[in-house]
Amino acid sequence: MMSSAPLSGGGMVAGGFTRLCKGLAVVLIGGHLVIQIVPSASSYLALIPARTIPFAWNLVTAGYVEQSIYGVVISTIGLLFLGKLLEPIWGPREFLKFIFVVNFLTSVCVFITAISLYYITRQENYLYMPISGFQGVLSGFLVGIKQIIPDQELPLLKIKAKWLPSLAMVLSVAVSFFTADSVSYLPTLIFGTYIGWIYLRYWQGKTEAKLRGDPSDEFAFSTFFPEFLRPVIDPIATVFERMLCGRRSEVSDEGRGYTLGGEPLPGSDPIEASRRRERGARALEERLAAERLAAAGRSEESHTDASENV
Repeated sequence: MMSSAPLSGGGMVAGGFTRLCKGLAVVLIGGHLVIQIVPSASSYLALIPARTIPFAWNLVTAGYVEQSIYGVVISTIGLLFLGKLLEPIWGPREFLKFIFVVNFLTSVCVFITAISLYYITRQENYLYMPISGFQGVLSGFLVGIKQIIPDQELPLLKIKAKWLPSLAMVLSVAVSFFTADSVSYLPTLIFGTYIGWIYLRYWQGKTEAKLRGDPSDEFAFSTFFPEFLRPVIDPIATVFERMLCGRRSEVSDEGRGYTLGGEPLPGSDPIEASRRRERGARALEERLAAERLAAAGRSEESHTDASENV
């Protein structure tokens, strides 16, 4: 069974951030500084649906440009701390690939939504409102936390990590009722969460198995909702599964593994998915233990130096 011990508060403090996350944090801070120094740059870097054609690059750049100081602070802190947990388990290459795919597809979905809202309402603000920020990728990161350490208890919130994406969505929707510019961030958060789940559920490559994604029941779409809603959500989610992955969505009654030509695919059974989560939890615990040991060593060394000085 996977360990369900709560995350240590000491292991979550500053320190131990990966080089890749630090580099991406510099990109976020740099993007914010650019639009502060040259405000007109937001017209080219942020996602403005009316200008996405021909400025298609803003489907990529928008995710790395924070327009407010609050946004850049939250995104930088979220990137450093969530990346500190996810990158060592996924690996730098997969971590960067996840960010790129989730950011790009989230922007595409937001673009399509904005165009659709314009044609429905004929309000031009949907076409010219600059939309940008890293919140879509951060939402995807929360889905990654749900997948890897679902039963870990958060020390401050006293809830299990598997509820983080759902909690973030509920809070975002609640706040949207009291803010006038919710269109600039709410679709990004929603699509970031969904695209993050799609990527991890169906597309992420696994080095230990030939199967892509995570077919386990514990990571099904309905697990984002309270248990009493799952009988309603499951049939709807099944339709989208068949649209997205075709025959891979055919699940055996006994093993719940994906099938191809009547034979289960390698690594498709829930046991393999459970082992992946166990490895993720074990890697996290080892990392936190190493950080605590290093902190204790530094404290002891400092105490020794002080004693020698005396």
